[in-house]
Amino acid sequence: MRKDFKETLLNILNGVSSGVVIALVPGALINELMKGMSSFWPGAQDILTMTTLMQNLLAVFAGLCVSYLLKFNLIQSGSVAAAAMIASGAFEMKNGHIMLNGSGDVINIALTIFIAATLVKYLTPKLGSYTVLFLPLSVAVLAGGLGQFALPYTKMITGMIGSVVSVLTDFQPLVMGMFMGAIFAALIVSPISSVGIAMAIGIEGIASGSANLGITAGAFTLAIMSSKVNGFGTTIAHFLGTPKIQMANILRNPKLFVPVVVSAGIAGLVGAIFNITGTANSAGFGSAGLIGPLAAYQNMASGPITIVFLVAIFAGMPLLLGYLMRYIFIQKLAFVKEEDLLVKNE
Repeated sequence: MRKDFKETLLNILNGVSSGVVIALVPGALINELMKGMSSFWPGAQDILTMTTLMQNLLAVFAGLCVSYLLKFNLIQSGSVAAAAMIASGAFEMKNGHIMLNGSGDVINIALTIFIAATLVKYLTPKLGSYTVLFLPLSVAVLAGGLGQFALPYTKMITGMIGSVVSVLTDFQPLVMGMFMGAIFAALIVSPISSVGIAMAIGIEGIASGSANLGITAGAFTLAIMSSKVNGFGTTIAHFLGTPKIQMANILRNPKLFVPVVVSAGIAGLVGAIFNITGTANSAGFGSAGLIGPLAAYQNMASGPITIVFLVAIFAGMPLLLGYLMRYIFIQKLAFVKEEDLLVKNE
């Protein structure tokens, strides 16, 4: 029973994370470019509409991704996705009309999906041949209703956390930059979605930029420390894809968190010093898809010097930190071993 609960929880966290990526990455990649092109190319506005709609449907994507991981059938999957959307907070009623309004609250979406998945597992064997008739309605009303009831409270809590982070960042940007870099590097190699957390608490500005730099530095550190035991493809996948491929190794050997957090904290501090910024939608991605660097570029003076600077800070600095961490923690202190970072499904 305990094992089943743990597996379900991990599937929900991973599924919501995948849903966030599907919903947000397209817009994070091209929205600013399309805004600039919309003045002379009408098609740019159409593309903006498409990516905005994808962001609004985050809850649906999350529900479907979780359902896939839980091996639900079509009726079950649709029921979970419907409940997630109902309780997401991604729409509002105006004059009797439903108006889409943002991506919703990620924490509440995950909570609703958990309730919906539990109901699906409980009700399906009891409903039998009536499943197709009553399961969607039951899950939508019960799970969706409970999620809607919880929504104001989860929004209040996550909003308070976001406000605290914002105030502390304004008050102590260097300390918070270091802290955000370290925290988000730890999140990216855990079962928890760094993107989901960033969206939930709405971190922006220096906090967002430092989070992205921390993730990038952590990814480079893991890639370089494991380069002798993993193949070239796996090595570059750490920073071109996601360092989450090391999650099993790090959870098995928590000492591996130390070099990751140290390099990420330094990178976050440097990001705060140079005023590297980002948005709630870009935070948590790091350098994957160039989302972190592109978000930082938007608030900087455009030009080749800025591009060279961002390459140095999002690639050069993490590369140097990675080699430094390998020298300190593997070669000098023997704190961890390269074999600890072998990705066994290579």
